[in-house]
Amino acid sequence: MADELWRRQARAPYATLPWQSRGRLHREAESPSRSPFQRDRDRIIHSTAFRRLKHKTQVFVYHEGDHYRTRLTHSLEVAQIARSICRTLRLDEDLGEAVALAHDLGHTPFGHAGEEALHAAMAPHGGFDHNAQTLRILTKLEERYAEFNGLNLTWETLEGAVKHNGPLLGGSRRLDDLPAAIVEYCRDHDLELSGYAGPEAQIAALSDDIAYNNHDIDDGLRAGLFDIADLRELPLVGEMFGTVAQKYPGIAQSRLIHEAVRRVINAMVEDLVAETKRRLAEAAPQTVADIRAWNRPVAAFSERMAATDRTVKAFLYKRMYEHWRLNRSHSKARRVVADLFRLLFDEPSCLPSPWRERAEQAETHARARLVADYIAGMTDRYALDEHRRLFDLYT
Repeated sequence: MADELWRRQARAPYATLPWQSRGRLHREAESPSRSPFQRDRDRIIHSTAFRRLKHKTQVFVYHEGDHYRTRLTHSLEVAQIARSICRTLRLDEDLGEAVALAHDLGHTPFGHAGEEALHAAMAPHGGFDHNAQTLRILTKLEERYAEFNGLNLTWETLEGAVKHNGPLLGGSRRLDDLPAAIVEYCRDHDLELSGYAGPEAQIAALSDDIAYNNHDIDDGLRAGLFDIADLRELPLVGEMFGTVAQKYPGIAQSRLIHEAVRRVINAMVEDLVAETKRRLAEAAPQTVADIRAWNRPVAAFSERMAATDRTVKAFLYKRMYEHWRLNRSHSKARRVVADLFRLLFDEPSCLPSPWRERAEQAETHARARLVADYIAGMTDRYALDEHRRLFDLYT
């Protein structure tokens, strides 16, 4: 009782309050020891899809090195940043963490290269979108519980997973433009796609930017795709590397990288907290509903930091994501995914049970979606092994 009182007093009134949750699609008795959002977080961590992130590409395919980030380690880094910021802003830490841990569950093997190939293969059948695939996993594809498919998460966690990058409707965006999985789910459990997500989901989205910008700098330097000297002209990043080098002359490169990167992360976090506090003061929300209804996100970087973020992203795109070594890896990845889709769609008898039985009974579009679900759930390693088993005549 005392702990619950402390928790209520600790949160801001505009936080997403767990005792005011809109609940789950399938009614369940709540836990006496965990809040609804803590249960959501725990269900995500214990899901099969979350474990698979261990061998799914962030930038580098798993066999290229043991120390590069994977989708799993990236998700954990995002969750750590989101939780810290939510605590500072007196938001619900557990909800911020749950959204952060769930945000990449729908990614295919081989990162964005795999998604591009699967989207191209699915073009006649509604396309493929990793955000919509995350919702499919959370609400349908995880088959763990006796009484329902999916994880039966709260409305707030699902809203955050779907809308963490902003409203899906409004302006030129219409319902017909959205992935079918999102539209179909919202018929039964309306996630209010035209409004902003709660503040915890907004924080999780920007924590994603902070995490991947900085760990991609770390991984890119480790991989030799660019040098520290190449970072000197980058705003904030070059400054931090220069500061550390000056303060610790002769420092080992690995320590220099870590010291500089953690300073960049801290600077971005502090900027995000300061700008979000400024916007909260401007919006003066009394409840989380006020934040959802505001005319822009309440969580944001300052204009200067947002410009820095864009500059760093542009550098990484040119010097890392489009590097010839990664282009070769991405080209192979696209061929693997395209080959797998083509064969399994044309010959569903090659699918393992129970995928085979479902595919053979499905009409064309449903079979394509089922094959996409199967491939999207693969790890990099499993996709390569499956490709070898299906296409190597001597295997």
